[in-house]
Amino acid sequence: MKEELYPVIRQGEHPVMIQNKEGAMEYLTFPMLENISCIRHLFTTRLGGVSKGIYASMNLSFTRGDKKEDVMENFRQVGRVLLALPEAFVCSDQTHTTNIRVITKKDMGKGLIRERDYKDIDGLITKEKGIVLSTFYADCVPLYIVDPVREAIGLSHSGWKGTVGKIGQKTVQKMEEEFGSKPEELICAIGPSICKDCYEVSRDVALEMETCFEGNQEILDQILFPKRNGKYQLDLWKANRFIFEGAGVKREHIQVTDICTCQNPDYLFSHRASMGKRGNLGAFLMLK
Repeated sequence: MKEELYPVIRQGEHPVMIQNKEGAMEYLTFPMLENISCIRHLFTTRLGGVSKGIYASMNLSFTRGDKKEDVMENFRQVGRVLLALPEAFVCSDQTHTTNIRVITKKDMGKGLIRERDYKDIDGLITKEKGIVLSTFYADCVPLYIVDPVREAIGLSHSGWKGTVGKIGQKTVQKMEEEFGSKPEELICAIGPSICKDCYEVSRDVALEMETCFEGNQEILDQILFPKRNGKYQLDLWKANRFIFEGAGVKREHIQVTDICTCQNPDYLFSHRASMGKRGNLGAFLMLK
């Protein structure tokens, strides 16, 4: 059984994320998603795995130099929490695109115990039960999307390129097309990632964001903050929230983390904080 390890992290008076522990593994969940009976979800921390060194200890990447057998054991621990075997996992192939794949039973195990026959996929959606959608992070933004009415789910990876490309909106639209989902009925969560205070970007990135939200200075004033050195601080959390809202998701149906990967490098992997010497965190979402 899951046990709560720490008090609820609060943003004002509202719970944002819950820190949980099962065995040695510590992981995060969203209260808003925990209230949906047809799904299981979690976001991993660094704690509770078997990886060593810069990958310690819950690394979920096979491509950064860690031992394959250690990464597999880490996946097994995630599976024990989700009540899922390794063959239930389906992994993205993230290259900062806005490509979204419809996942079926035929895809089960791909990226973990079977070779992927797809590439350049940053978003996954499904309506089939028992499949664990799996995406990976070390500062970029995980986007969880749940349709509790039609029992469909989506999970997408949104760095600054994915945010400029509005992958959140495109995932919502793909769920509309494939499953008949209605945006106003969706429940969405924006997961742990780099925060505005830590995320300095160049003028080139700022220009891309200005194009993304062209004509909406009110939004730009809330997500882009110029600095004296010609750089900007960028708020990816708010940017993705605005993108969800622009896709028709109700603001009260969007829960946004307040946990920064870069500010918590001993608890969460951060590419920026570690200067690239790190493993990967995982976002997982499944229909029971």
